[in-house]
Parts: sequence; structure tokens; C-alpha cells
Amino acid sequence: MTIPETLIDAAALAALPASAVRVVDCRFDLADSEAGARAYRAGHIPGAVYANLDRDLSDLSRTAQGLGRHPLPSAAAFRATLQRWDWRPGLPVVAYDGHAGAIGAARLWWMLRSLGQPAAVLDGGWQAWVAAGLPQAIGDAPDAIGVDAAAASDQDFDAAASVDTEALRRHLTAGSVALIDARAPERYRGEVEPIDRVGGHIPGAGNRPYVQNLQADGRFKPAAQLRAEWLAVLGAATPASVVHSCGSGVSACHNLLAMEHAGLRGSRLYAPSWSGWVSDPRRPVAKG
Repeated sequence: MTIPETLIDAAALAALPASAVRVVDCRFDLADSEAGARAYRAGHIPGAVYANLDRDLSDLSRTAQGLGRHPLPSAAAFRATLQRWDWRPGLPVVAYDGHAGAIGAARLWWMLRSLGQPAAVLDGGWQAWVAAGLPQAIGDAPDAIGVDAAAASDQDFDAAASVDTEALRRHLTAGSVALIDARAPERYRGEVEPIDRVGGHIPGAGNRPYVQNLQADGRFKPAAQLRAEWLAVLGAATPASVVHSCGSGVSACHNLLAMEHAGLRGSRLYAPSWSGWVSDPRRPVAKG
């Protein structure tokens, strides 16, 4: 069974046999880490498992290492999470959240793609599923629904899919990357900063708020429209030279997903993002 490489709509997902896909509910609230689990219990796509951004898609024990507010887990830890979800290599995953893919779903998509595994994001998220009048299930997420020994491989994240802080510094100095910040303009400019130590942006970064990838109904803009808009943002830069950033490496994946959906492939993620950059007060900060 194959699925699209980027986005899938609610009707197409509903038509897939349950055994042909693992659906993952990634709803999360940065201000209330348990809000997503409560929302899952109140209603979710039948058969979906629940992923908590803090516990399943991040390793918060690594924040002191300067890796940002949501450090990526090790590949081994992520594979253990996939096993808990009764996943096996090659089984397609469809992720959704309550923020059109920006808080959790696109992050999970990127992590799976970085392992070389098939994944897509539900276009429009949970709201699109509800608006389509499709079935819902209620109740708690299952505990450790399966452990597939075949999934215990030694596969690692693709090192070419991301850059670390030192590599980013070298690339920025050399002018060899186009760094794009997915945060809201007022946070990028440093006018407000509700979460991190200081406001502003990494010197040299441009700004493309992730919400600009979406239509009014929360679905992604058509691929052709996204392509035209992103080419205007990139100017002379190539897609492969683009590095995406945000506050903590989560909504940056939304911009990466949008570019991939538009056929502009090969951009990378700076996972520590702004929170990782400013963890060292010696690093420069730009405002305005």
C-alpha cells in the first residue's frame, strides 16, 4: 500500500484499510502538555495512537545540551516509540494534529522521512476529519499495543536532512545557506517573545511564517501556488541550500513539508532552532 509523500486528504485516509496504515494523533498545546491527550480521549480517528510532542517526538533530557526546547530524540529512542505503536518498517504512517500539521504532525512526518520510512500529514488536520463527518473513536490510547522485533533495526536519522549549530554557523559565514524562520513576524522581529530567553532572529535568517502555507480553511494551498510563493521567497537560492528554523524545531517542519509538497525538494532542518541558538548568550541576535 502506498500513500502520498506529503499530504493526504481526509476522504483518502478514511478509504484506506486500517491494517494498511498507522495513524498517529499528534495534537499538543505548548501551554498545556496534557491538553492533546485529553483531546484524544474526547475524540480521535479510529485506530489512531497518540504521540506526545514532549515525550514521544522529543527528548527533553537533552535541553541542557543547547539543543533547544524540543531536542530530537535519538534514533534508537524513536524506534522504540514506533515499536510501542505496533509499527513495522515500511508501514505507512499518517500524522495529524489540531494546528494544520504545525504542532507535531509535520515533525513526525520529517522524523519518519529521515529514517527513510513512508509518511504523510493529514491535510487540514483533525478539523478536516471532523468537518467531513467521518467516524470518531473515544477513550484512552492503548498501552504498548505491540512490539515488533523486526522493527528493532539499527537505522539512524539521515545526517544530511539536518544541520547542527556549528555547521549552521559555518554555512552562514560562507553564505552557503538560505535560513528561513517559520515563526510569526513579531517574534522574528523581536517585538515579543513569549517563550524563549530573548526575542529576535538568527542573523541572516529570512522569515516565512508557516501560516502562509495555508488556506483559510486550514488546508495547505495548492502545490502550484506554494511553489510560486516559495520560489519568490528563495530568489536565487536553491531548495537544497535552504535550512528551516523556528522556535524549537517543530513548526519549521511545516515549511519543509510545504516546500516538499510544492516539488522543491532537499531543504534541511535546524532542529535546535531559535531556542537552541540563544541557549548560548555569546551568539549574535538580530532584531527588526
